[in-house]
Amino acid sequence: MAKLGNECKVSLNVFDLAKAATESAATGAGPCTEAGIVRALDVAIAKLTGGVEWISIPGGTFEMGSGNSDEGLKHSVAVKGFQMAKTEVTVAQYKACVAAGACSDTGVASCGQYGNWDKGDRGNHPMNCIDWSQAGAVCKWVGGRLPSEAEWEYAARSGGKNREYPWGDQEATCERAVMKGNGNDGCGQDRTWPVCSKTSGNTAQGLCDMAGNVWEWVQDIYQSTYSGAPTNGSAWEGSGSARVDRGGSWLAGASDLRAAYRDRNDPSPRNNYLGVRCLRP
Repeated sequence: MAKLGNECKVSLNVFDLAKAATESAATGAGPCTEAGIVRALDVAIAKLTGGVEWISIPGGTFEMGSGNSDEGLKHSVAVKGFQMAKTEVTVAQYKACVAAGACSDTGVASCGQYGNWDKGDRGNHPMNCIDWSQAGAVCKWVGGRLPSEAEWEYAARSGGKNREYPWGDQEATCERAVMKGNGNDGCGQDRTWPVCSKTSGNTAQGLCDMAGNVWEWVQDIYQSTYSGAPTNGSAWEGSGSARVDRGGSWLAGASDLRAAYRDRNDPSPRNNYLGVRCLRP
């Protein structure tokens, strides 16, 4: 924390907040008092989390991949326990991050009628039309990071269970996911839905929309095979530039919503079908 004139500047990184409050209160200088910093922290925390609900995912070992196409041969990966956001980052949460100066709004309104940023009734829809760097920035702001591809798949399999989809092995339908169903995009809405609209498609731990609504950026650089991939759950930062995204979207069919399915995008373009979900260790 730095004192600027007669005001306190509060860091909006959740891991810095407690330390900053203690240091500021200890100085007792001017308006930067204990009571003042407590009020500042209350506001900062509310803005910071934006209502993020974290779900604990216990660690374990699982078989990642399916052997189909670029989903790679099944291989054993040991994943440490973590917490994952219950929902994809919403428009309201991203706007709070922009207001705090931690996120950029560059390009977020460039997806036209299918973008959610500038639609007044979509605050609880997943934030779309953000690039990979913007996804990482909002996750850092809420005290987390992008998940690795292995962590994401482990969570989508309800903690590494041998299942096709987050809910089990029943094929994806509009009962469980916001998807391209019966030939209609977004289950007939031709757009995303509010997060957690399809709770029957939740994972066993309660994560919403791990299949459908928007694809989700992860940390890894895309590789066409899992040969040489980390086996400890960490992200694969190998050669290449495209980043992996997971989970399918409102424009995707059932096969793209499987827990093992992989997609990739260059990190800079923005798409109406691509957003993010955050993880913290």
